[in-house]
Amino acid sequence: MQKIENQIYLAHQVRELDRIAIEEFNIPSFTLMQRAADAGFKEIQQAWPGVNRIVVFVGTGNNGGDGYVIASLALDANIKVELIQVGDHTKLQGDARKAHDLFIQKGGKSKAFEDVITFNCDLIIDALLGTGLTRDVKDDYAKAIASINQHSSPVLSVDIPSGLNADNGHTMGSAVFADTTVTFVGMKLGLLTAAGHEYSGKIVFNHLEIPNQVYQSMSVTCHSIQLNELQDVLGVRKADAHKGDFGHVLIIGGNKGMAGSVMLAAEAAARTGAGLVSVATVPIHASVALQSCREIMVHGVEGISELNALLENCSVVAIGPGLGRDAWSKKLFARVLEFDLPMVVDADALNLLASEPSKKSSWVITPHPGEAARLLKCETKDVQADRLKSVQELQKQYGGISVLKGSGTLIASEDESSICDAGNPGMASGGMGDVLTGIIAGLLAQGLNIYDAARFGVQLHAQSGDLAAQEGVRGMLASDLFVPLRKLLNS
Repeated sequence: MQKIENQIYLAHQVRELDRIAIEEFNIPSFTLMQRAADAGFKEIQQAWPGVNRIVVFVGTGNNGGDGYVIASLALDANIKVELIQVGDHTKLQGDARKAHDLFIQKGGKSKAFEDVITFNCDLIIDALLGTGLTRDVKDDYAKAIASINQHSSPVLSVDIPSGLNADNGHTMGSAVFADTTVTFVGMKLGLLTAAGHEYSGKIVFNHLEIPNQVYQSMSVTCHSIQLNELQDVLGVRKADAHKGDFGHVLIIGGNKGMAGSVMLAAEAAARTGAGLVSVATVPIHASVALQSCREIMVHGVEGISELNALLENCSVVAIGPGLGRDAWSKKLFARVLEFDLPMVVDADALNLLASEPSKKSSWVITPHPGEAARLLKCETKDVQADRLKSVQELQKQYGGISVLKGSGTLIASEDESSICDAGNPGMASGGMGDVLTGIIAGLLAQGLNIYDAARFGVQLHAQSGDLAAQEGVRGMLASDLFVPLRKLLNS
């Protein structure tokens, strides 16, 4: 069983985990609230040890109850607390009411939110809205969120940034920009995909001492990818190993003016550890492409007969980087589809696939949201509205493994899904997708199954990007990933 923090859930599943813990394992609900508040307060002490004054924004639900208990803990620690109640405090019920009363008994005071509000603090606690939000934020809640976002102090959000959808990572009208989010019971998918990364900041997870048996009763929506498992899958290379042991990747692409794409993919496959890498490109690029990476075997291919010889000698195919959509591209793609080799399909090959859909069990398709929309015959906004549903539908329609790229890249097989929690906006530059294609192909060449190759390839790609971003996100090139990629593969 994976660590609980690596198991990703939807909001209704987390509520069910709560219910099971309370009703079937007899953990009082207020005890869970106290544990949540304690986890939040400990993060305050660790991240902002010198804090003297906090402002706590609370709503009228249990998320607000967490905020009240955090405020009580702050009073106990002699921290000055200003508590701002959004919504009618008389609507507080159950544990939230109990938390409110405890705060008042300790001498705390709550102030009703007003349209124009000024406050001074070292830290803001966002305990306005939780995971049950189903409609856009309006009225005082929207104004309170704006007040939080306009303030210069850092923000800690309780369970989820207020206004962020816990399932799809979209903002519901408006949302709090948190520096840190302390989340409880189950990791929410919305924290990790779409806008989730941007709004959540650093994510701290606490399972609130809920027993493992509770989690065993609930199916997991998806898993976060743990790169430390890759070495066990790859295994140790034997002392007498030779290049033939690690596969032969054929990358097909590089139409006129696009030689760089196919060579980035080829070098990525080699850097990932493939024993041999060949490129099939248009003849005018063959000699030029050779100069970019001398270890790659580059072949000028006019038609099917030349491609056949290359296909017969490779163990993995990647097609799409710089492929184009002309007659040359179409005939090569059609020929590749007749083979049952493990393959990666990306870029223009996906656009060709969208025109004439096909289904194969042996491939990995790697669309970005625009390509996914073409494959699913819908709009990009529809893909992004529910990224998990979209990647699962891609897998259902096209078979094999689907990878939906973007913030919080998702990977789906027929039976399970994974999400990548790494990556950064510096990777929004040309050639990054080509490198991912090559990495996945290189892992396939070394014997990984298509699901493992896809999920570990995505994580390697993203974490390599994060290491490269230590020198700054602006100006990052796809080729900057090669050095950190090799380090990660051998760590």
